[in-house]
Amino acid sequence: MPFVKKIHINYKDSESGQIFNLPGLFTEKGLIVSHLRYLAWFNAKSESWKERSVFSLKLLIEYITAVPNYEKIAELLKSFTEALIAGTIDYSRIDDPLDLYWKPRKNRDANNILFHITHYTDFLALQDGYSSSRFNPFRKASSYEERLNWCAYYHKQSNVFLNHLTSIQKAKHEAQRVRIIGNFSENKFDNEKVIRFPEDQIERLIFLGFQKKDIPDYKAQAITMLMNYGGLRKSEVFHIYVSDITQNPNHPDEALVRVFHPEIGVSPDPHYKIRAEYLLAETNYKPRNTYRLSERYYAGWKTPLLTSNKGYFEVIFCPPEKAKEFLITWVNYLKFQRVEPHGIDFNPYAFTNSKGKPETVKNFQRLHKRAVEKIGLVCKKEYGTTEHGHRHAYGYRVRRFGLDQIEIQKAMHHKSPTSCLVYIKPTNEDVRNKMKETE
Repeated sequence: MPFVKKIHINYKDSESGQIFNLPGLFTEKGLIVSHLRYLAWFNAKSESWKERSVFSLKLLIEYITAVPNYEKIAELLKSFTEALIAGTIDYSRIDDPLDLYWKPRKNRDANNILFHITHYTDFLALQDGYSSSRFNPFRKASSYEERLNWCAYYHKQSNVFLNHLTSIQKAKHEAQRVRIIGNFSENKFDNEKVIRFPEDQIERLIFLGFQKKDIPDYKAQAITMLMNYGGLRKSEVFHIYVSDITQNPNHPDEALVRVFHPEIGVSPDPHYKIRAEYLLAETNYKPRNTYRLSERYYAGWKTPLLTSNKGYFEVIFCPPEKAKEFLITWVNYLKFQRVEPHGIDFNPYAFTNSKGKPETVKNFQRLHKRAVEKIGLVCKKEYGTTEHGHRHAYGYRVRRFGLDQIEIQKAMHHKSPTSCLVYIKPTNEDVRNKMKETE
């Protein structure tokens, strides 16, 4: 019986001898080896990128298995793109002849899936065995590897993922779904809702929300300060080592916080060159961005703009005096609450849990949600009260301080000066007030 399951396996590259822990697809005919080779080739990509690639290919294989007329490859691939955007369910009969029961997807989601499949099939078309693996006709009895090579061939020859079929009206009549193929048009939304953390609530969150029995939770306070006053992404906080937070030599009453690349950043131990080497040699841990998404120690890395050839950028506090407050909170955390890792659990991370192990993103999310609700707010993204709302608050605040776009790019560590625009866009009320000022 046909099936396709996602598993995690150790894949050894035959040329380099390197071993990669990768997500893979296992079918009744075996592993999709070509996709493992593809993921190993692009191993520098994030774990979320790899997972999304596997998910996209899984959908394609499920569709190939479900459609009986394998000989018509071009039409099959085109109909696959239709099924992504329109779903496969016939709602007039509450049935699905393909037995997939896919719901309609948003255009953005469909485009992302098509991107991953296109990227993979382009890779297949460059391989040495690409031509010979198409010797047998594309039929149900052939292996998945052969079918995917045929998909790559037809995509390369005619860009089937990018072509358009018949009109929307005709397609609706024939298949009860919109037949728009390829790069679907995405609607643009300028959401008026404030998605930054409320400025008048941040002090209450830090000093009232993060308290238990009148005892401050210095760890949660420090993490929140780094996000709201330092502009760090939630994931970036969990890559910081204890040695990365020091007194500013030019201003001893302020903190100097450096965020190093989790893999290629300079090691705190001079016996090792980079952090990946240091972690693997001295601890039982590895760079946190290299864990699988499902593993508890995973923390993402968005490739921010690094400002030193040692592989780090410095946190710029806004308002500047918050660097002093953060230093006080950090010192209190070290003195009274941090659990030092020891023995085989040794790790260099700044924030640890009650057992001395690295603090996890998931646990901080739980603490943050509880603190938000404690001060009477609802923890929702559209209210700006989730963790990412702090970075939005930082971006909006630095703009209010008078920084121009290039300076904001520097403060928020973006590679492009246009990336900060989403954080600093004004509300309708801001625009009205600005107009009133010019009257």
